[in-house]
Amino acid sequence: MPDHAALQAAARRWGLNDGDTVVVYDDGPSLAAARAWWLLRHAGVDARILDGGLAAWMADGGAVESGAVDVAAGATSLAWGLMPVIDLTEAATWPAHGVLMDARAPERFHGDVEPVDPRAGHIPGAVNVPTAGNVGEDGCFLPSAVLAARFADAGVGHDSEVAVYCGSGVTAAHEIAALEVAGVRAALYPGSWSQWSNTPGAEVATR
Repeated sequence: MPDHAALQAAARRWGLNDGDTVVVYDDGPSLAAARAWWLLRHAGVDARILDGGLAAWMADGGAVESGAVDVAAGATSLAWGLMPVIDLTEAATWPAHGVLMDARAPERFHGDVEPVDPRAGHIPGAVNVPTAGNVGEDGCFLPSAVLAARFADAGVGHDSEVAVYCGSGVTAAHEIAALEVAGVRAALYPGSWSQWSNTPGAEVATR
């Protein structure tokens, strides 16, 4: 998680003022945009994701421009803590009462490969719902009913207590956005697998 003061300083550089609505996008399929969306929502900003990103915008005939953009500094005063989060201790006990969702690719979840962190595998009791399955070939989020069915297959209902992690807490935000499209609110474990696998004594499951 970034420092609150650092994020507020960045938001002011972007020209953000209190009460503004922010639309975030990337070049698709909204992996980075979802992280920005989550952080802004966590800080009390009315943020939206441009579904499908720049590719969808251009495919729809949206205008584009190049070059630097001069932005007048904003004066926003960000809030904090408005999106639910859990820590390592809560992640360890979460499967006992809710659904702990691992958003990484299956091969990392199963422990077949680990290109980043010191140990391979997943948090015991977690279920694997890879982020890549949240979108269609056009990079847009799948319809809400389709996403709801996908998450239901992982044991998630509208009343479920759900928490999500990934490698470093970034793509898990995309899963949380997809869950919201499906009508489910979920917590983020920001430390994710990087923190867990670097913590002595934290149990690791494979397959």
